[in-house]
Amino acid sequence: MSSADSTVTRLIPRHVAVIMDGNGRWAKKRLLPRVMGHKRGLDALEATVKNCQELGVECLTVFAFSTENWRRPADEVGFLMNLFLQSLKKQVKRLHNNNIRLRVIGKRDRFGADIRDGIAEAEALTAGNSGLLLSIAVDYGGHQDIVQAANKAIASGKTELTEADIQAHISLNDVATPDLFIRTGGETRISNFLLWQLAYTELYFTETLWPDFDLAALQAAIDSFGQRERRFGRTSEQLPEHEQRN
Repeated sequence: MSSADSTVTRLIPRHVAVIMDGNGRWAKKRLLPRVMGHKRGLDALEATVKNCQELGVECLTVFAFSTENWRRPADEVGFLMNLFLQSLKKQVKRLHNNNIRLRVIGKRDRFGADIRDGIAEAEALTAGNSGLLLSIAVDYGGHQDIVQAANKAIASGKTELTEADIQAHISLNDVATPDLFIRTGGETRISNFLLWQLAYTELYFTETLWPDFDLAALQAAIDSFGQRERRFGRTSEQLPEHEQRN
């Protein structure tokens, strides 16, 4: 029996978006350097990818490094960049062997050539896979995402933009918008993550620090999602019976 098996029937979200918060605090509580929290956070991400795949989630999008994270101490930024590169090299074959498709969203011009090349190689290797789509947001910001989408629409000849024009160029425009957003670490904000895409997403916040986010924590988030009534502007009475909350 898989570790993700359960006697509880769960409504599984197609697309889960996660802010992986709390690595530094996890390390501080244990009197460890912040970088150790980031290393343990990488282990938590690997487990979450596996658990989402086993549960039947189709898309997992995680916030790894924001446009604002460049403001952190230079030594921490350098460590994170190196950790990201080493993780790409180490994990891409495992992802490929498990039929997982990898995508990186966000700007790439501030990365070194080694990271840009690593991203391109990982995306190319996994491009034909048909399983879980893992999207990693690196040097990403929601404001920036909307601006670049608008600029691309204007460059295509548009003079008056519609929502459809933005949607056509926004990141992740070819997959379903997130059903469930999870933020670990106790903060209750979305911090410039997928601002356009999260318009009707169900939000879930947990005190659990990211390195401690395990299968039980993921299932708790999914169970909460299953209790939500998603009306998208309609009344409860207008929903098909199978979409109504018990």
